[in-house]
Amino acid sequence: MLDLRSDTVTKPTAAMRAAMAAAPVGDDVFGDDPTINALQQRIAKLAGKEAALIASSGTQTNLLALLSHCQRGDEYLVGQEYHTYRYEAGGAAVLGGIVPQPFELEADGTLNLTQVEKRIKPDDPHFPITRLLSLENTHTGKVISQDFMLKARKLCNKHGLKLHLDGARIFNACVASEQSLATLVEPFDSVSICFSKGLGTPIGSVLVGSHKLIERARRWRKMLGGGMRQAGIVAAAMDYALDHHLERLADDHRHAQQLHDGLMQLSQNGAAITVEPAQTNMVYLNYNSTDDAQKVSTHLREQGIIVGAGQRLRLVTHLDISSQDIERVIIAFDQALKLL
Repeated sequence: MLDLRSDTVTKPTAAMRAAMAAAPVGDDVFGDDPTINALQQRIAKLAGKEAALIASSGTQTNLLALLSHCQRGDEYLVGQEYHTYRYEAGGAAVLGGIVPQPFELEADGTLNLTQVEKRIKPDDPHFPITRLLSLENTHTGKVISQDFMLKARKLCNKHGLKLHLDGARIFNACVASEQSLATLVEPFDSVSICFSKGLGTPIGSVLVGSHKLIERARRWRKMLGGGMRQAGIVAAAMDYALDHHLERLADDHRHAQQLHDGLMQLSQNGAAITVEPAQTNMVYLNYNSTDDAQKVSTHLREQGIIVGAGQRLRLVTHLDISSQDIERVIIAFDQALKLL
């Protein structure tokens, strides 16, 4: 089966499993796991930040950042479609008492910073205290421009706000923009970096920031039940991914472009879809109806290809998808769309 629903569906390679099995381990809650300690130091250095903290998921590292920056009753500013607002179960509000102020996104995945500035609350007991702006890169496969990030930093400096980045796929942005991790995350006070997506580990995310922020996050991680013991096996997978799966993200981007071009050709030949431009490892297409989407999804599954069934469909390339697989997918889409 070819699974294009997400890059989270990847399986650890045999070599990654071997690295995990061989990892020296210790009790990380006591700070005794050498593999975790080394991985955290490596990521902090790559990101140009003082410290790093491993956690089980990107949802948790995002939550740790928000809880560490904000107190109960504080507010964070965020995009309506960003994960820290829409896709992480409201954890900041439920567990931290932090108030979200969401904004509609611009077409390129950014925010209208003029509108953001208007919603920063005055120092008045009627309002929550605005503490943080939370951004995302990449967003729906789009690389967010560094110019926007620097403008967001300037806005935060003007109003005394902190700036957080959900960088779940920040390494895709690095590869696509040909810029280093340290360069892309320089404007941010904290960054969540996920390894279980394009980098192909079975679990794991890292939060980077200042020593002070990471110490607060460590306390929150323990409170949330996220303290792991002999978790060096997780860090070993992440370390292996940095060595072997980072540069190959360019392959995923090429495969996404190959898929985009094939679907565009179908569209130009009369298929009832529209295809959005691809920048990294995601291709979005739009059907005329949800009924069409369901019919295509069912046909593809019968051909051994798993996709979603939404009217706006996301197709994600990853390390388990080859160029030959993409050709198979395009042929299957052609057959399915002709049945509509």
